[in-house]
Amino acid sequence: MKNKEEKKLTIYEYEERYVKNRNTRAARLLIVVLAGIIGVFLAWCLLSITLQIWGINVYAGYAAAVVSAVLFVLLFIVPLVKICRMNYFQTNIPATHAAAAKRHNRRVRRNIAERMVDFGTRVDCAGWYDDAILAELAGCLSQNDDEGIKRCLTALYSGKVKKTAKDYIFRYALKSAAYSAISQSSRTDAALVAVVNLQLIKDIVFLYGFRPSEPQLVKIFAAVVRNSLVSYGLGSLKIGNGIVKTMGDAAKGIPFLGSAISALVDSSVQGLTNGTLTAVIGFQTIRYLNKEYRLQNILDGVEVAESEDELEEACKDIETELRKKPRARTA
Repeated sequence: MKNKEEKKLTIYEYEERYVKNRNTRAARLLIVVLAGIIGVFLAWCLLSITLQIWGINVYAGYAAAVVSAVLFVLLFIVPLVKICRMNYFQTNIPATHAAAAKRHNRRVRRNIAERMVDFGTRVDCAGWYDDAILAELAGCLSQNDDEGIKRCLTALYSGKVKKTAKDYIFRYALKSAAYSAISQSSRTDAALVAVVNLQLIKDIVFLYGFRPSEPQLVKIFAAVVRNSLVSYGLGSLKIGNGIVKTMGDAAKGIPFLGSAISALVDSSVQGLTNGTLTAVIGFQTIRYLNKEYRLQNILDGVEVAESEDELEEACKDIETELRKKPRARTA
């Protein structure tokens, strides 16, 4: 019943209910700034590690510098470019741009469908998408059935894609926790968290076939910066020692046991925190993607009155009517 009511919205009701006043240019600038912060932070971590190795052996330092440069490109530049190059739905638009946004969203849906069908055909046993729905989606594409494409994409996003995305989050959260437990350096730990977060966002975006819009992407990149700084702070502050202190004096009489427990709790607390933050950023990305897919579905069902085509047609009718009327003779 709710969906039927949403489809009956006028474009002005949609604008009043869902459109927010956002500065797209400012959001794009913030994306560049936040991406730059992540890049500088990651580069600083890699440089610090390289300099440490350089102090031990010059030749090893040269090798570490080359490896760091390659890692920077593969683990930061490539995921960032892949995320930003993905298309997105236009949902936060005024009534005057609604017709163009609907045409854009229709193209985006078709591109997503074509990519999913192509991927499902070429990659055997990927398990990302439901084969039966993909077959139906391929039929809708061949028949140019836009309603069928929407129906299939909605079924995929609420079914197999959602499950696969949750599997990604679980796997990357475990990675982040494991790296934190293994790492003995706060800089290394923070760099690994930034890399894992970016890889998770990239994989989820690739799975869905579109990325969040600029304002949502700003929030996601800000969360990556936050996670990295929190991770660096955890490694520096050694908050696990405070937890060890609350465990009492039971281990004081046993040599080395106190320090061993301290190291274990430090790594487990930091690992749990970083794993949780990674899971949060994954679910945040999914929430934004689902929200914008839902909004473009609502927008597609809205009747766009007074569009550019209708305005042009009205102007022609007025011109035709004026030509029919005889001109008054001048004296």
